[in-house]
Amino acid sequence: MPSTRRLTPRQRLVLDVISRSVKLSGRPPTLRELGERLSISSTNGVRDHLKALEEKGYIRRDGHSARGIRLVGAGEQARRQSSTDGVPLLGRVAAGTPILAEQNLEGHLSLTDSVVASGDVFALRVKGDSMRDAGILDGDFVFVRQQQSAQPRDIVVALLDDETTVKRYVPSGDTVRLEPENPAFAPIVVGSADSRLSILGKVCAVLRTI
Repeated sequence: MPSTRRLTPRQRLVLDVISRSVKLSGRPPTLRELGERLSISSTNGVRDHLKALEEKGYIRRDGHSARGIRLVGAGEQARRQSSTDGVPLLGRVAAGTPILAEQNLEGHLSLTDSVVASGDVFALRVKGDSMRDAGILDGDFVFVRQQQSAQPRDIVVALLDDETTVKRYVPSGDTVRLEPENPAFAPIVVGSADSRLSILGKVCAVLRTI
């Protein structure tokens, strides 16, 4: 049985990439392919994520094979869900001060290919209204393309320590400003080399229900 310990947002994304590879091609990705899909330059970094997934009971690994990853338990369940249900909804993201993301898979959402083009995409539910003036409101769903880099002024989902937030990405010299689109909120400013900060992806679409 899989461990009851929850996956981190990054581990959830790695598992989703593996699941989608098995769904689309019938085989798991190699370490290099995983690194490319997740913008992880070091294969050791990929191995660390796979080790954590194995310890939590989501995969089994065969070190003698380039594609030696097998989904088990909840990992196989995630593959079956992704094969029929669309974009995985992973939890919440703050449009305000950062909050801890809910790391369990909540369900799946779908958009047409014309809105969300090919690639690894996940969805998060927005909490707060700091991105109000960019048209992202409390309760909206943001669709996020997985990538670890961004262009200035992109709207991104950022991970600060173990907390996620949606903000506009504004690098400037030795700092990065995560800027809100609501004058009632202050930007979050961190060092550009601060290891606590990482980009999970770029917001590519917003879904609102009425």
